[in-house]
Amino acid sequence: MNEQKTIAQVINLWKTDKKLYVKKSSFSAYVLLVENHLLPAFGDKKTIEEAQVQAFVLQKLEQGLSQKTIKDILIVLKMVLKFGAKNKWLEHQPFDIQFPTEREKHNIDVLSRTNQKKVMSYIETHFTFRNVGVYICLSAGIRIGEVCALTWEDIDTDNGVINVRKTIQRIYLVEDGDRKTELILDTPKTKNSIREIPMSRDLLRMLKPLKKIVNNSFFILTNDAKPTEPRTYRSYYKNLMKQLNMPDLKFHGLRHSFATRCIESKCDYKTVSVLLGHSNITTTLNLYVHPNLEQKKKCIDQMFKALG
Repeated sequence: MNEQKTIAQVINLWKTDKKLYVKKSSFSAYVLLVENHLLPAFGDKKTIEEAQVQAFVLQKLEQGLSQKTIKDILIVLKMVLKFGAKNKWLEHQPFDIQFPTEREKHNIDVLSRTNQKKVMSYIETHFTFRNVGVYICLSAGIRIGEVCALTWEDIDTDNGVINVRKTIQRIYLVEDGDRKTELILDTPKTKNSIREIPMSRDLLRMLKPLKKIVNNSFFILTNDAKPTEPRTYRSYYKNLMKQLNMPDLKFHGLRHSFATRCIESKCDYKTVSVLLGHSNITTTLNLYVHPNLEQKKKCIDQMFKALG
C-alpha cells in the first residue's frame, strides 16, 4: 500500500486527473459539490465508514437538500474513493445508503391550454426577439440554456427545423480557494440533446421573413453578436408572465408544458423523448406519463374485451 492520504489530499489528485476527461461544466459542478459538502464533512479523514456516510445523508436531508442533490454528492464521493483505492492511497469498502421513502408526489407545473394559447397569442401580436424565445420554448420544448445559445444559423426555414447544438451556462470556478463565475457556450451535456426539432406552422411563419434579413451568426434573443445569459433571460420571462397575469411558473415549466401537450395529443412516447433530448425514454415516462382513472378503466375494459 502507498502512503495513506487524507480524503482532502485524494480529492486534489482526483481533480487534477478528472479535469482531463470531463467537460468544463461537469468539472465545475463536481468541484462545487466537493467544496460545499465533501471537504467540510470528510476532508481530514483517512477512511470513511458506511455509518458515517449514512449519518451525512440524514444530516443533509435535515438541512433541506433534495434526494437528487444528495445522490449527486454521493456519486462524486464514490468517484473520489474509487480513485484513492485504485492508487492504494486509501481503503474503500462500497457502501449501501438508505434514503427515507418519499411520500409526496411531485406534481409538474405546466401552463393550462388556455394560458398557453394566451401567452402565444400575445407574443404573435407583440413581437420582440426576447419574446420569441418564450414562443420557441413552448413550441419546441427546449431548455433555457439552449434557447439562449440559439443563433439564426440554427434556424433552418427551408426544411422547417430548429437545430439544437449548443447551450449556454454560467459555471462556478473554484481555484486556490477563490470562487468566480464564467459564462460558457458549449455542446449540450449528452449526445441525445443535439437534435432537430420541426417548427410548427405558426413559428415558421414568424421566423421565415426575419431569417432573410438577419445576420446568421447573431443570437436570436438579442439579435446581436453577444448572447443573453440564462439568469438574465429568466428574470425577463418572470416579468413577462407577471405582465400577462399568468401563474408563477418556473421557466422550465415551458418545457414541461410542451411535453405535456405532446402526451395529451397522443404522440408516441419515444418521439416525445427524442424531441426533448432525453438520454432515455424512462426519463420521459417517469416525468410525464401518469395515466388518470379514466385511462386505467379503459385499459381494464380493453383487456377484458380481448379476453372475450
